[in-house]
Amino acid sequence: MKSFYAETKVRWSDLDANMHLANASYMNFTSFARIEFLRHCGITLADLAKSKIGPAILREEFSFFREAHDGQEIIISVEVTGNSQEGDIFQFEHNLYDKKTGTHIAYSRVFGVWFSMIERKKLAPPTEMLDKINANIDLEKVRLLSYSDLKNLPVQPQNIDPKTF
Repeated sequence: MKSFYAETKVRWSDLDANMHLANASYMNFTSFARIEFLRHCGITLADLAKSKIGPAILREEFSFFREAHDGQEIIISVEVTGNSQEGDIFQFEHNLYDKKTGTHIAYSRVFGVWFSMIERKKLAPPTEMLDKINANIDLEKVRLLSYSDLKNLPVQPQNIDPKTF
């Protein structure tokens, strides 16, 4: 798969009480890297707004290997590892590395859908956007996703009677 790399720096506001990168900051870093990947593909936030769509993350999982600290420069890889035939379902994988040493800090896998801001449901992006994304990935190595992948997520909603509270 073709890898894209985004770069960022750990800021004071990214830290937790233990003075290392907070778990929520890892999510912010991978989100930042995906948007940088879209920009690299020629897709801007204005394009998403014009098309009235956006990425909606349904599941994100992490494995943490090393701490990251204030001022540390981080490289985040972005790889599209899954896509549906219509392009409305996607999967990304990320690896976070220390820029100076190459130390593997964390891994993340993200599963989501393109989401219509008007209809409030999943919707494939315009063909020109999909073409721009596909031009930057190795389609031969991307797993084909389907609606059944949405139904087979490891956790499903379990509603509760509000009287329980």
